[in-house]
Amino acid sequence: MPIVVRIDVELARRKMSVGEFAERVGLTPANVAVLKNGRAKAVRFSTLEAMCRVLDCQPGDLLEWVDDGDER
Repeated sequence: MPIVVRIDVELARRKMSVGEFAERVGLTPANVAVLKNGRAKAVRFSTLEAMCRVLDCQPGDLLEWVDDGDER
């Protein structure tokens, strides 16, 4: 998958648990796990904004595009 989600890195930097993060963002821990594991098909801008607000970061700190080498 060319988009890598780095929520776990930002949570570790802040020593914040998934449960605390989920509560502060307004998501269930299960939905945070879906995001963290890269299984999400989409992220609402309002959710991304809430995650950035809670973690005091930029969207690029949470999402990274990685070239998978598959040229079409």
